[in-house]
This record gives sequence, C-alpha cells and structure tokens, in this order.
Amino acid sequence: GSGGRMAIERDRAVILSGVRKGFTTGAPITIQIENRDWANWKEDLAAEPEPPDLSEPPEPSTLPESSMSVTATTRRPAVTRPRPGHADLAGAMKYALQDMRDVLERASARETAARCAVGAVAKAFLEEFGVKVISHVLQIGEVKASRIPATVEDIFAEAEASPVRCADPVASAKMLEHIDEVRKNGDTLGGIFEVIASNVPPGLGSHVHWDKRLDGRIAWSMMALNGIKGVEIGLGFGSASRLGSSFHDEIFFGRTRADEPNTFYRRTNNAGGIEGGMSNGEPIVVRAAMKPIATLRKPLRSVDVFTKETVLAHHERSDVCAVSRASVVGEAVVAIELMSAWLCKFGGDNMYDIKRAFREYANRLERFPQLDM
Repeated sequence: GSGGRMAIERDRAVILSGVRKGFTTGAPITIQIENRDWANWKEDLAAEPEPPDLSEPPEPSTLPESSMSVTATTRRPAVTRPRPGHADLAGAMKYALQDMRDVLERASARETAARCAVGAVAKAFLEEFGVKVISHVLQIGEVKASRIPATVEDIFAEAEASPVRCADPVASAKMLEHIDEVRKNGDTLGGIFEVIASNVPPGLGSHVHWDKRLDGRIAWSMMALNGIKGVEIGLGFGSASRLGSSFHDEIFFGRTRADEPNTFYRRTNNAGGIEGGMSNGEPIVVRAAMKPIATLRKPLRSVDVFTKETVLAHHERSDVCAVSRASVVGEAVVAIELMSAWLCKFGGDNMYDIKRAFREYANRLERFPQLDM
C-alpha cells in the first residue's frame, strides 16, 4: 500500500551527537535522517523569498482580503483545493496561508520518522531491563486477523515476516489482495494495529497525578499520530458491554514459571496491563484505529478557496494504506512514554544508578508488603 516515496528514501539514521563508541554521554542525542526527495523540492520550498511575477498579476477578485503580498511564483502551482479529511483547509485558515502546500508538507506523516528514531533509543534503553515493545496489524479495511499466536515472541516473528505486519498469515494474504483491489479503484484504506509491551514492572505511572497517568500519556501519544482516530487499552471499548464480574482481572499469587519467584499475577489481561493510571505487571496492550488516507487518486469534491467553485480535491503522490507503517511508529511512541515513566520513577543520571534503583525496587516487590527501613 505504499506510494512512490518508499522507492526514494532510505531512512538511514546518522547520530551527530550524544553517543560515543556505542554509549550515550549525557549530552543531547542528535539524529539526522536525510530526505532524499528534498532535491526535487528545493526550488518550491526554498527559504529565500522570490519576487512576485508582475507580468501576470492575479485578478483582485481572486485574492483574499488581507494585507499579504501576492504569493510568489514557483514551478508548481499553489495548492488551493483542500482535501477532505486532511489538515489543508483548517491549517491554511489558522495560519493565514494562501498556498496550502505549507500545510500539506508539515502535516505529512513523514515527520513521524523522527519519532521512530527517538523510539529506537527508548527501545534500546528498555531492553536493558528486559522490556520488549512490538507491534502487529489486526485489521486492514474489512479484513481482520483471527489466528494470532499466543506469545509475544511468536507474534513478533510472524509480523516481521508479513509485508503488512499481520501475524495471521492467511489474513495477511487477504489484506494484500484487498489493498491491490482498492488501489485499482483509486481509493484508500485504514485499519487497526496493536502495540504490546512485555515484562513491564508494576508501578510505572501514577494514580495521584492526572498528567502522569500512564494510560493517559500513552493514549495521548498514540492519538497524536497522523491519521489515528481511536485508541483503546486492553479490552477498551469492549469493556462497556461487560459486567464487572466478567471484565476485571482476578488477582492470584504464586509462580507463573518454575524459574521465577512467587508474585502477584492475573490470568486475564482485559485491563491491558494498566490499572489506576499505573502499570500492573501484565503486558501493556494498546490498539489504535487509523482512518483511510485523505489523498485519493479519484478525489472527492471540495471548494477552491479563491474562486469558491466546487472542484475535485488536490491530489499528488500518496499511499493507499499506511497501517503497517503506522504500527511501527506506534511502537516508537509507546516506548518513548514507557522510558519517560521509567526515568520518572527510578531517576538517575547514568545507567548504573538507574539499574541499581530498579534492582532495589524489584527486591522490595519480592518482599511486599514487608519493609526494611
């Protein structure tokens, strides 16, 4: 479901500061990701001003009532036909822009490449403590996955082997067919993906600070992704139709594995690993619903903002379906939020101090509720 850009970009991350010989130094980490497509846009998106084209001045009736100068002439015409479902119109009205190209480029999901780079750092940090964050696609359009592996390791392996990151091979093949069919019809698709974080200890987040609730932070970061229209944790919206007795996860005490100490655990995970704004020791499970992409090869009706005439919306190179790539960005933002909550709880300016604080916390949990003061 990807567009032409996937054939252009390489997305190689280059670390410019903050890392020396494989270790962070404490200085800010700067990561650069080159846009290879930028070479094709240097003239249109140049920072230097251009003189207005006075040979063919626009008709006064087509200009909005403002004190702004005439839009500079570029090789590509100004974008004046907003796409339904995109940021074009609202962004242009907000910032008083005559060319919606400035909205189109900044609102592009291309900017999530930076969050993936930061998320890679966060995942490397979390892996030092045995925490793994993965993602997989549950649904694309009308096609749903039904045979999902039981373990996080198997889900990850199947998702990595699938072109659409679906852990159900049968559904994966159907998703590919669905995407091809929709592409031929000039339309687009959305879907649902799931992010799972395993081996998260209990106690990340807060029940006493509304702005530090872990579920709130994760939901915020997921909703802040391009195209996401719904987020649920655990059973999510499905909990609304359940009785309390069938939804809440009963608590047990004992060994979940022979080589592990006794601990509190749950046999179900309808809460998705978070209770009262805090992690509870079970895997954190987050799902996000992505809307169909707003740029259609067969555009919907819109209005030219200058002439006010009904027209077909602007169209240019775009994806047909980006759910599989959105799932990877979802991994990144969940990892970022978990790392932030981790540092908030365990503090420390270096890995030695952070690991020591974590070990002490883990040892205390094994003795809970006894305390050595």
